[in-house]
Amino acid sequence: MAETLKIEIYRKKDAEDFTRSLADPASRLDTGGAAAACAALAASLLSRAAALTAEEGVSGERLDYMLRNAEILRGYMVRLIDEDVKCRGPLRRAIKEGDPQKIEAGRETAAAICAEIVGMMLKDLELALELAGLAVSDAKHYLRESGLLALGAVRTAMSYILHMSAFSTDETYRFVTRRENEITLSQAEELFAALEKELENA
Repeated sequence: MAETLKIEIYRKKDAEDFTRSLADPASRLDTGGAAAACAALAASLLSRAAALTAEEGVSGERLDYMLRNAEILRGYMVRLIDEDVKCRGPLRRAIKEGDPQKIEAGRETAAAICAEIVGMMLKDLELALELAGLAVSDAKHYLRESGLLALGAVRTAMSYILHMSAFSTDETYRFVTRRENEITLSQAEELFAALEKELENA
């Protein structure tokens, strides 16, 4: 009798089931899923700030752009919860086979979604900074909170990327990965600092 393959869709779980799965060492849900969920929350608050601003009568092409893209970001980050589980598949197979070369390559693949989260949260911060100049008063605290969550997602995703790269036997790869993440984190922190300044001056 063939073995039944059970496929879990983590993005469909409620908060209780999702966090229980994340806490379980046997679960396929891992750091990337946690970072993606955090990133989805950041995008949700960004979307809320844009929607509140529109409800108060502010309009224009840029606000429409931000409304669309905040929602696209939110949906994309939710989908990445399960994509992270999938991208770890090659590493799991390589470890099972015990092939050092495949394991090395699999580690890079396993960090792929985390790298995507980092890039997309820079976009969240850029959008929040632009929206800060248009947002109505009641929406502005959501922008700061979106930025804080975006930074949290960036730092969490980077932690996993650096963890994976530390196993590499390629010293150049380890150095480049570490340096790229330092530069990107600096960019994210600069964007958040600019956001806070914009909100304080509003």
